Amino acid sequence: MMFRILATFLFLAIVAGSIWLGSQQSGSAPATPVERGSTDLGYSAHKATLIETGPDGMPMYTVNAEIIRERPNNNVDFQQVQMSFRDDDGQTWTAHAKHGELGQDTGDVVLTGDVHVDGILPGSTDATDLATEKLSVDSRAEVITTENPVTLTSPGRLLNSLGMEADLKERHLVLESSVHGTFSP
Repeated sequence: MMFRILATFLFLAIVAGSIWLGSQQSGSAPATPVERGSTDLGYSAHKATLIETGPDGMPMYTVNAEIIRERPNNNVDFQQVQMSFRDDDGQTWTAHAKHGELGQDTGDVVLTGDVHVDGILPGSTDATDLATEKLSVDSRAEVITTENPVTLTSPGRLLNSLGMEADLKERHLVLESSVHGTFSP
C-alpha cells in the first residue's frame, strides 16, 4: 500500500514540475530560426558517380569523382573527376581533371586543372589526347571548347593552339589562333 502512495506522489511531482518548467520557458524569448549560410552544402558524396540521361533514357554523360558537392547556387562541384560521354556516332570520350563544375539544368560541365580528354577526333581513326587547363563540355550540343592553350597529341601529330572548338555532332574541329604543329610520317 505504501508503495502505491509513494508512486502516486512521485507521479504528481513529475507532472507539477513539468508544468512549472514549461510555464517558465514560455516567458523567455522565442527561438530564432536557423538560416542556411552561403557556405552550407546541399549534399556531399565521397567516391560517387553522377549520371545524366537524355530524353531517350540513355546516359548523356557519366561523372565519377572523389568528392561531389552541391553548392547553395545549385551548381555541383567535383574533385578528382573522370567524365565519359558519347557522341552521335557512339564514340566514347573520356575526360580527366582535378576539378569540375556542373551548372544547374544546363548539361554544361567545366573541367579545370590538368584536363585531358581522350577519344577519336572527327575525320580521324587515331586516338587523340586534348590537354589544357580549362575545358567546357556541352553534353547536350556535343561541343567541347576552350579559350586556353590546348595541345592535341595523336600518333605522328602534335598541334598547339590558343583556343579550340570540337563539334562532335558535326564532326568538326576548329583550332582558334596561334596554331603550331608537327607531323611525322
